[in-house]
Amino acid sequence: MSAYESELSRLVDELNRSVPGVRSGERTSLDQLLALAAQRNASDMILVVGSAIALRVNGGLSAAAGKPLTHEDIRGMLLPLLTTDQSEELQRERSLDFCFVRNSIGRFRANFHYQRGTLAASIRLLPPQVPSLESLHLPSVLAPLTERRQGLILLTGPTGCGKTSTLAALIDLINGRRRDHIITIEDPIEYQHMNRGSIVEQIEVGHDTPSFAQSIRAVLRQSPDVILVGEMRDAETMAVALTAAETGHLVLSSLHTNDAAQTVSRILDTFPSSHQPQIRQQLSLALLAVISQQLVPAADGSGRYPAIEVMLATTAIRNLIRTGQDHQIRSHISVGRADGMFTMEQSLAELVRAGRILRETAYAHCYNQAELRQHLDTPSRHS
Repeated sequence: MSAYESELSRLVDELNRSVPGVRSGERTSLDQLLALAAQRNASDMILVVGSAIALRVNGGLSAAAGKPLTHEDIRGMLLPLLTTDQSEELQRERSLDFCFVRNSIGRFRANFHYQRGTLAASIRLLPPQVPSLESLHLPSVLAPLTERRQGLILLTGPTGCGKTSTLAALIDLINGRRRDHIITIEDPIEYQHMNRGSIVEQIEVGHDTPSFAQSIRAVLRQSPDVILVGEMRDAETMAVALTAAETGHLVLSSLHTNDAAQTVSRILDTFPSSHQPQIRQQLSLALLAVISQQLVPAADGSGRYPAIEVMLATTAIRNLIRTGQDHQIRSHISVGRADGMFTMEQSLAELVRAGRILRETAYAHCYNQAELRQHLDTPSRHS
């Protein structure tokens, strides 16, 4: 076991020892768990019947330690959090996403679900303040995107890679620098924005609106300047978002894709083949940028750094999208550093040269090892 894994195990063991219910069979206090998880800077807490409490710290999930939780333990901790409507949704859908607040502890995003017929949960600790691009260690090339008045900005990457935090930082930058009407559509609302230079409305799917698609259609009649769509999940939402981006609105959204070329393909493949030429044309005109990210463990184990691929919709990129040459997008990104673009491998190489991550960590997170090796062996002219 590495020193890093040993530390994670020690933290979870301390958490389990600190909660009498886990050792003695008494009902566990959720507030005690949440308070200690927050104290230890955990990002997530996982509760599953038959396993002890597990924490995710700096991206790594600790080995479960302590007495396994029972179905009664978990039901006793979780069900009191729910309203009648939420309880009914959980029983009907067998899964529920929502946010909640515990006084003096903080805000949390939770997913309750069933596995093997028993209730389980993943609870994410939300930062108390909206992050900035600087605090997230994101490149300065992203800031000018918030000055645009029209178009589509997409954040992509796997679950838990920080897309929501990056979107929140971009919205906060607009909120502070511009006098706009910003409307966000989220499921659920994670970061709460206060009005600064702009007016910010936050709409929660399932509470304020039945769906992303229905909400964004209504939002277009509410005089917005900037629209955040938490996730583009279906063809209807994508189509309305593209239309909004074409008709004088700045639209920000996210997708679960790994890079820019895959993002273009995912959007097109969501539509019937007969509609794809029109969508390709719209996307080539509306798209401003695709930002793909993942979080990579720091060299000293103290946290994680974002590795970022940035594609900006230059004239050449728009032409590739319009003419269906998506396979050439990556090569244009790799030579587009002067325009502010760079690939995931270039970003990982910069993190290694800066001493922020280890070389072997970069190889574990890259998409093309040969390309990464080339960048690592070539001194950077941009460091």
